[in-house]
Amino acid sequence: MRRAEIERKTKETNISLTLDLDGGDYTVETDCGFFNHMLELFGAHSGFGLEVKCKGDTQVDFHHTVEDVGIVLGQAFSKAIGDKRGINRYADVVIPMDESLILCAVDISGRGVLNYQLNIPSAKVYDGDAVEKQKAVGLFDTELIEEFFLSFVREAKITLHIVQLYGKNTHHIIECAFKAVARALKTAVAVTGNAIPSSKGIL
Repeated sequence: MRRAEIERKTKETNISLTLDLDGGDYTVETDCGFFNHMLELFGAHSGFGLEVKCKGDTQVDFHHTVEDVGIVLGQAFSKAIGDKRGINRYADVVIPMDESLILCAVDISGRGVLNYQLNIPSAKVYDGDAVEKQKAVGLFDTELIEEFFLSFVREAKITLHIVQLYGKNTHHIIECAFKAVARALKTAVAVTGNAIPSSKGIL
């Protein structure tokens, strides 16, 4: 069973997360509607079972929520993948969404490295849930996307390249990136043999 459950509570966030690399439903509950949508896309396109519940200090902003969910998702991934025996290890995809085109390559390497090359035109993107709940901040800082993926790769101990080949619309670029990462990870974690995929015998 390549499955992990993680709970993490700080003064800024309270998170419970379950990840199953071999499939399942996905549900996401944070106080950020846009972030919920991105994580739901991640669950849908990876095929992973994913349950995320996060209460954070969104009266300040969304930074702690996004960063800490990235940390916990990475911890769950590292735990669930185990010794990495039999996995593909590598994967790459090019994913379009309307005018946007994103390349993603991943190596389940045991080393946390992020090459993030998204040229997002807007500093903010609309967050409907925050406005409806009358939160102090109704707009999502797009710079938090890099923070999320950086937190994730550090804890997951993977090498991840996200490269924007084209794109003009902020929402499309970010959504395309999440789909691309999900698709690449789906292929990289697929079990196709019995050996550790490294000449060192360990990852």
